[in-house]
Amino acid sequence: MAKQLSTKLSAFLLLGTVMILAVGVIGFGLMPIAPILAVIGLIMVVARLRGVSWQTSQRELVKGIESGLTPLFLFLLIGALIALWLATGVIPTMIWAGFKILTPAFFLPTAFVTTSLVGALIGSAFTTLSTVGVSLMGVGTLMGMNPAIVAGIVLSGAIFGDKSSPLSESTNLASAISETDLFAHIKNLMWTTLPAWGVTFIVSVVLSAGHQSDAQATQKIAALLPLLQPTWWALVPLALLVVTAWYKIPAIPALTLNILLSSAAFLLHHSVPAWATLVVAGFKTTQTNPTLMALLNRGGMAAMMETIMMIMLALGLGGLLSGLGILQAVMQPIVSHLKTQRAIVLATLLTGIGANFLVGEQYLATILPGQLFKRSFQTVNLSPLALGRTIEDSGTVMNYLVPWGVAGGFAAQTLGVPVLAFAPFTLFALLSPVMSILSAVTGIGLKQAEDSSDNA
Repeated sequence: MAKQLSTKLSAFLLLGTVMILAVGVIGFGLMPIAPILAVIGLIMVVARLRGVSWQTSQRELVKGIESGLTPLFLFLLIGALIALWLATGVIPTMIWAGFKILTPAFFLPTAFVTTSLVGALIGSAFTTLSTVGVSLMGVGTLMGMNPAIVAGIVLSGAIFGDKSSPLSESTNLASAISETDLFAHIKNLMWTTLPAWGVTFIVSVVLSAGHQSDAQATQKIAALLPLLQPTWWALVPLALLVVTAWYKIPAIPALTLNILLSSAAFLLHHSVPAWATLVVAGFKTTQTNPTLMALLNRGGMAAMMETIMMIMLALGLGGLLSGLGILQAVMQPIVSHLKTQRAIVLATLLTGIGANFLVGEQYLATILPGQLFKRSFQTVNLSPLALGRTIEDSGTVMNYLVPWGVAGGFAAQTLGVPVLAFAPFTLFALLSPVMSILSAVTGIGLKQAEDSSDNA
C-alpha cells in the first residue's frame, strides 16, 4: 500500500486536478490529453516531495491503466469491425433500410427504442453504438437533424439497454459489489430506470414532432439511395452478433468472431494487403458523392488511437488518485458524518459522479463508492439493493458524459460528435441520478434492509 497523503494535501490535489482539466478542456477547448498529462506530473511530483517513491507512483499509474486494458483492446476491435462492416455493405445496408423505413417525424423515438432493445439484447452499449448507432447517426444527420441531438438520444437508448441487461458487465459488477442477486438487482433498478427511460422517450417524441426534412436534405437522400447498394449479407454478421450475445460469449471473442466472418467475406473479392490496410487505416469509399464520402470514410484501428491515448492517461490518473489514497483520504471524513438515508444516497451519487470525472473509468467509478458506502448503507438500515442501484445511477451511466472518460471518449469517437455537444441531450444518463435522488427523498422504491425479498 502506498504511503497515505494527508487529507488537506489530497484535497489540494483533487482541486488542482479539477481546475487544470476544466481550464484546459472547457477554457481553452483542448483535447483532454495534455491537461491530464499535466495533472499526472503534478501529482507524482507532489507525492514524491511528501515521501512517496517514484517507483510507487509508477506502479499505481500502471495498475490504473491495467484496469482498463479490456475496453482499450475492444476499441481496436471495434475500429476494425466498423471498417469491415462498411466495406462489406453491412452498415450501408442498415443506413439504406433506415432511409426506407424511418421518417423525420418519428425518427428520434424510433432510434431510442431501437438502441434500447439492441443494447438490452446484447448487453453492451459499446457494441450497440458501433453498429446500430453508427447507422442511425448517418440516417438522422442526413434527414437534417442536429447531430448532437441524434447522438444524445441514440446514446441514451444504448445506456438503458446496457444497464438493464443481465449480459452487461457493468450491471454484473454493480450486483457483485453490492452482493445482491443479479436479477433482483435488475428488478430494483427499474424504480429509477423506467422513469428515466419514459421521460427520455417523451422528450424524443417532442423533439421529432413536426420535424420535416428540408428540400436539400430530401435531395441528398434521393441521390444517395441508389449508391448504397443494400445486400442480404448484412443479416449474417448481425445474426452472429445476436447469437454470441445469446450464448453469453464475452465481448472480445464475440467481436473477434464477427471480424473473422466479415474478413472472410471481404477476402472473397479483395487481396490480403487490401484487407490489412482496411482494418488498420479504415474504409475509403470509391464513390465520389461528397455526402457519401463523409458518411462512409471511417473506421479502422488507427482512427481509435487518439481516443486510446486519452483514455490511457485518464486511467493512469485514476490509478494515482486511487492507489495513493487521495480519493479515500478526502471522502472518509465525509462518510463518517453521514447519518440519514437521504444523505448517504446523495453522497454515494455525488461520489460516483465525481469519481467519473476524476478517474475517467466506469468500473472504478462504480467500485469506489460501493466500497466507501457499503457499511454506511448497513448502518442506516438500507438494503444492499439500494446500494447497487445508487452506484449504477451514478458510477455506471455518467462516464458517457466525461470527455476524458473511457465511455465518453469512445462514444464521441464512434458517433463523431464531441461529448460536450451531445451531453445535454443524453437525457437518460442525466435523469438516472435525478430519479435516484427523488427515490431517496420520497422513499418510493428505496429498499430497506428488513425487506426479506431483497435477494430473492
